[in-house]
Amino acid sequence: MDALEIRNLRKEYAVNGCGFEALKGISLTLPAGMFAVFVGKSGCGKTTLLRLVAGLEEPTEGTVNVRGGARPRTGIVFQEPRLFPWLTVEENIAFPCRGRGKKPPEETLAALIESLGLTPFRHARPSQISGGMAQRASLGRTLLYDPDTILMDEPFSALDYFTRAALRDDLLRLRRERKKTVLFVTHDVDEALCLGQRIYVMDKGEVVRTFDVEDDYPRDVSSMDGLKREILDAIGNGKGCGAHIHKGEAQ
Repeated sequence: MDALEIRNLRKEYAVNGCGFEALKGISLTLPAGMFAVFVGKSGCGKTTLLRLVAGLEEPTEGTVNVRGGARPRTGIVFQEPRLFPWLTVEENIAFPCRGRGKKPPEETLAALIESLGLTPFRHARPSQISGGMAQRASLGRTLLYDPDTILMDEPFSALDYFTRAALRDDLLRLRRERKKTVLFVTHDVDEALCLGQRIYVMDKGEVVRTFDVEDDYPRDVSSMDGLKREILDAIGNGKGCGAHIHKGEAQ
């Protein structure tokens, strides 16, 4: 079953009185449970694509069809945690449910907070926790909403190397346990190799190359130098087409 279908998606903005085409007719299909990563230089259209899938903007042309039951849910994790400073960690995570007039089951909320490693900090305010903990809380807020598809816009880019590595492991574990489809935007090729089952290279509003990575998790990115060079070459050249399937060690 497919989780996401995009057909001929275009987005044009007016910049200084002229039209700027941020996305140029993208079409792709993702199966349910896929971890898809979109990688490319700044301004290539990655975040615009994510915002259109999330419904935060309307396309100039084309369609986005998110599937998942009778009423599909889409959750988004931004680059910044965007926590309410006057609420505790627990209250921030539970906010989407309570904002709809519902109270999440205490056992469900406690189990999620425990899985995120935030139990000792559940009553702390955002100013009292680290950036990594705040981003965990942001992810928890999305997971409690229980979306079918999770959209993540460079969520670890502001964190140090060790915190990023720990959060990637957490994300992979939680995704495996909860069987979610993930669309993840990054400019970090190592991060794309670490996380992605399918990697889309974007340039100037187009998908210029697609790589299917069949290695199991956790991955040793240092053994994937060949594939990394291909991705960097696709980003640098801004051209190319078709799919590449990586299996086992990079050649």
